[in-house]
Amino acid sequence: MTAPSPPPATVWQGSLRFWLLVLLIPGVVALLLYDSWEDYLAMNSVTENVYDSALLEPAKVLETSVEFNTDGSLRIDPPFYAQVMLESRPGNRKYFRVEEVTPLVRNLGGADAKQLKGRTLLGMEGLPRPSNLADHEGVPVFYDSYFRNDTVRMVALWRDLHYKGQHRQVLVMVGESMDLRLRTQQEAWREGIFRNLRMLLFAVLLVWFAVAWALRPLQALRQEVRNRSVEDLQPLDERDVPREVVPLVRSVNHHIELYRSVLDRQAQFLADASHQLRTPLAIIHTQAQYARREPDIERVRESLGAIIKQLGQATRLTEQLLALAHASHTTSMSQGQIDLASLGREVVLQYLPLAREHRQDLGWIGPGEEGEQAPLWVYASDAEIHESVSNLIHNAINHAGSGSAITVSAGHDDKLAWISVTDNGMGLAASLRESVFVRFDRGGPARKGGRGSGSGLGLAIALAYAERNGGTIVLTDGEPNDMGGYGLKATLRLPLLAPESPNPSPSI
Repeated sequence: MTAPSPPPATVWQGSLRFWLLVLLIPGVVALLLYDSWEDYLAMNSVTENVYDSALLEPAKVLETSVEFNTDGSLRIDPPFYAQVMLESRPGNRKYFRVEEVTPLVRNLGGADAKQLKGRTLLGMEGLPRPSNLADHEGVPVFYDSYFRNDTVRMVALWRDLHYKGQHRQVLVMVGESMDLRLRTQQEAWREGIFRNLRMLLFAVLLVWFAVAWALRPLQALRQEVRNRSVEDLQPLDERDVPREVVPLVRSVNHHIELYRSVLDRQAQFLADASHQLRTPLAIIHTQAQYARREPDIERVRESLGAIIKQLGQATRLTEQLLALAHASHTTSMSQGQIDLASLGREVVLQYLPLAREHRQDLGWIGPGEEGEQAPLWVYASDAEIHESVSNLIHNAINHAGSGSAITVSAGHDDKLAWISVTDNGMGLAASLRESVFVRFDRGGPARKGGRGSGSGLGLAIALAYAERNGGTIVLTDGEPNDMGGYGLKATLRLPLLAPESPNPSPSI
């Protein structure tokens, strides 16, 4: 039989490759975008510096070209290479102006250039001035402005000239259109984007192939698991999987081992249950055949009585098997606050007729003062704890023997509420007390051969229900018996509710 197909799922869902790509690729993209932005800012800064330096050169040449005439007036004789630098080209239009500031200003450092008046020595009228000049002579001021419907980058510097006691002030401005500068920046930005996208594509492919290569053992492991049959519960081979996935494989193997142990217990349970049911059914079959052949009506009635008795035992065994199956489930019935003392007293009243039938003295001692019934509040399932206490009392009645005394009592200590069933019967050796909680174990040959030894399920059911409600069962010595030994005491312990918890009215 082949394993059933897994439920539909997307290719990426839950896979290690998906999460690696989810975490890695956005990180790479963010890093590349950040680097691209940093490169763009750095490139803009370099471009600005280069173009501003080229713009400053003709301004410096014009500044040094201003000289005095013999009559004290100013003239400007720019060299030929300055004229070449100031020529306009396609996409790079040049503008310049050299003017003498008139009237003189006491100090041009930091002055508002737009308020100055001057006489043009060379260049174009109306060229925009900066908001403020530099604080020191010869220091350039760069600024952006508009001239003749053109966005321009400007540089301005000023100079004080002195000659034979005469003082003149000169303002030099040079500008150029920003078309070529912006086009250069955009081309550099596009090249950077293309370079980063190429790097991103390379990184994505590298990550893709690396993850695919790393997950090849997992694909083989996945195929192995899918091809397994339902009965194949062998552990997965962890030798060829990546080291990071070994803990996951070990956890899966641990789960497989637990599942296999559960199946083994179920198989053993079915085998034991079949064996236990086969014996009474075989006896019933034999007795029925005997009754059919027997002509004496009295003997037929005796056979029918024996059959009824065997049917009662088989019914009891079947009920215990159903209870044990229910107790083996992981989820318990609805829980609530119950009075353990009232529940114990109720169970004792139910089993009084059975104890009297076995000629046993079944008594009850509550947790309160004499004549009173103090409640013991616990949080548990009423039906399950009732079944657990019932099995403890039934086990005592079944094994204590005729004429014995059985006392059921309840009480509490600091954090636990308890209810105990104590008898003075034949008892049970301390070495066998753990084994009686195993299914179909009756406590060794000393008890297996005894009368009314039962099926060996009562204590297993009682413990299963106790543990499902956060409790446990402990077996200790009971009351002294006639043989010089001690009977058996079974104590069910459950967490005690805090005193401030609500205290509903007892059911009895």
